[in-house]
Amino acid sequence: MGVGEVKETESYRERIARRAALEVEDGMIINLGIGIPTLVADFIPADKRVMFHAENGILGTGPSPAKGEENAMLCNAGGFPVTLATGASFFDSATAFAIIRRGLLDMTILGVLEVSQNGDIANWIVPGKRVPGMGGAMELAQKAKKVMVVTTHLDKNGRSKIVRECSLPLTATQAADWIITDMAVMEVTPDGLYLREVMYPYSVADVIGATEAELKIEGEVGVFR
Repeated sequence: MGVGEVKETESYRERIARRAALEVEDGMIINLGIGIPTLVADFIPADKRVMFHAENGILGTGPSPAKGEENAMLCNAGGFPVTLATGASFFDSATAFAIIRRGLLDMTILGVLEVSQNGDIANWIVPGKRVPGMGGAMELAQKAKKVMVVTTHLDKNGRSKIVRECSLPLTATQAADWIITDMAVMEVTPDGLYLREVMYPYSVADVIGATEAELKIEGEVGVFR
């Protein structure tokens, strides 16, 4: 499905991914985090040359395979099945992380538990849950040229995930450049967090009321449908 194509049954996760895909430029090398970020690959137009990178050793993953056409030997870092783009390559995990650490990724798209108004990211530990660690998110957030956060605006308890200061252990400080949620598109700048778009059918007032962080508005706020 292309970027401009909307399914009647589009979920909030797909809408977030479709909006995030608009920030992808031709020729980029991009790492997709687990969860909503993996859906972004499904919304890249066929004529746009993009190479998706995975920490388990693939450069050139494609859209999700059709149901029943999964290859058990092909998966991303989260263990979910992927397809391969023309020119894809395989390598060991050490090389995959060397690509990250060398700063060769044009963008990383990450999910979060919290993100602050100055771009601090917390995405690796859930309170009360046993977790193996932060994985590659720490290095991705620090080394990628552009960091995009995609997430629901509120957590399961109705609390804002866009906060003034993170209360959870940080993955990286002042790392996020853009935040895309099911309610809004926000840009992190040295001057503060700017509300750039609202997701239909939400209004500017809805987004401000649902956001703990201080939002700044400059000019007209767009609407993404």
